[in-house]
Amino acid sequence: MGSQLMDCPLAQLPIAAIDFESAGAAPGETDQPVQVGIVRVESLFSAEECFTSYIACSRPVRWSAAKVHGITTAMLGDAPTFAELWCDLHRLLSGCVVLGHNPATEKRFLGAFPGHGFGPWLDTLALARKALPTLPDHALGTVCEALGLTPQITNLVPGKTWHDALYDAAGSLALLRALVSGLSMQQATLRNLPFAVTHS
Repeated sequence: MGSQLMDCPLAQLPIAAIDFESAGAAPGETDQPVQVGIVRVESLFSAEECFTSYIACSRPVRWSAAKVHGITTAMLGDAPTFAELWCDLHRLLSGCVVLGHNPATEKRFLGAFPGHGFGPWLDTLALARKALPTLPDHALGTVCEALGLTPQITNLVPGKTWHDALYDAAGSLALLRALVSGLSMQQATLRNLPFAVTHS
């Protein structure tokens, strides 16, 4: 499957954009996910399936993290554990390209499921840096604002904003769509983007 995905035109790729928000960690602590958002499409410009959930955490959410994403320990009281989300994650992330904006955290958290086999991974941060080198920074919100994508992201995920996991996942997908369209890359493949593609 991985080889087939590497040779498939970008416009025809099944893609799952993913983002996690975390509890934050002090030095020496292991960080934990507190929210996941996934937007899956069966081809780049097809209809979206959205999934999001809070995730139970074994220790309190740090104040510094809550200040960024607004998720508090109290909000996780009835949340499922990460392991309990496995069936949903497996269904949504299998057999497709996994998309993220600098997805190192996403890869690390999914490492809780050894041998999951998700990927290949496509990094919209690397794409944005290559395509838009003059921007002052390449944070997801900055790039999407520069390209005028925020209204369509909000339309897909109403009532949410940046640093919500589902909103950020939708932002990564909107950014990829904009870059593929704007640069006429519909027939390019992942092999044409080695600087932005990694494997688990």
